[in-house]
Amino acid sequence: MALYGASTEYVLHSLLWLVAHPGPVSSLDLADMQGIPAAFMAKLLPRLEKAGILVAVEGLRGGYQLARPAEQVRVLEVVDAVEGRKTLFNCQQIRGRCALFGTTPPDWAERGVCSIHAAMLRAEQTMRAELAQTSLADLAQTVRTKAPAPFWSEAQAWFDARARTRKTGKVRQKKRPVEDKLA
Repeated sequence: MALYGASTEYVLHSLLWLVAHPGPVSSLDLADMQGIPAAFMAKLLPRLEKAGILVAVEGLRGGYQLARPAEQVRVLEVVDAVEGRKTLFNCQQIRGRCALFGTTPPDWAERGVCSIHAAMLRAEQTMRAELAQTSLADLAQTVRTKAPAPFWSEAQAWFDARARTRKTGKVRQKKRPVEDKLA
């Protein structure tokens, strides 16, 4: 069972595109670029806006952009914004249920923190510390060094072309069938 789901992966990849692309990018374009469901993406990005990670830019060529420099956005805050604060382990206190104890476990069996729970808490603290140390800029740098240089200019051109092809100007309403016959 994964602690963090596809939502976290989708959002982190989307944020890496926003690090590389200076202008606002629509949730639809982010979804299409990555081959992920647009409706799913549209539900996730407002969580990041609420957390102060993204800002929404209104208008025809609007979308989302980072609210602050990528160096200041920590992976942990992204994960918490998407997933909520989850604990790694949910202790069920089974240490007091040993068949040898009968109906009442001895004091020693339940004294202090369960050693299994304590180990899980230490692991969770280590994981959260690592995510808190890693910024979007760190992730983006790793990706940037892997991809050939032309890739980034191609991606920029793709996003720019998508923004240019959005309809401009007035919104036209379709005529209703009755109006078509009267016209």
